[in-house]
Amino acid sequence: MSADQGLSGGCRCGAVRYAAEGEARNATICHCRDCRAATGAPMVGWLTVPRQGCRFSGAPAWSRSSPRAERAFCPACGTPLAFRSDDTPDEIDLTLASLDDPERFPPRDHVWVSRRLSWVALPDGMPAHPRARGDA
Repeated sequence: MSADQGLSGGCRCGAVRYAAEGEARNATICHCRDCRAATGAPMVGWLTVPRQGCRFSGAPAWSRSSPRAERAFCPACGTPLAFRSDDTPDEIDLTLASLDDPERFPPRDHVWVSRRLSWVALPDGMPAHPRARGDA
């Protein structure tokens, strides 16, 4: 996947917009409790881009969601926009649904399925990782 031509997105009300350049990777659906709590949704789609290539116009609000990570959202309408971990300082994850063209980056797998809600059915043929991708 490539965002080299750039990608863009933003919140529902338009107060916060973003643009990103560089390699887009890890299009995934996360089922962890933190993502569910932060969004009020049963799962969240994410896309990883280089942090240095991601620019916001309008100021998102950032909230520390765990001791090692923070999440961005629009302070006006509340749209969840981004996630950044202290463990991966060169990356930022953008919510797939906040992209202007989310069809461009279909999810490739599911992560944290050990935490998924029992009534969420996973599609056949898509990799499903019990924890984070690469965790044993």
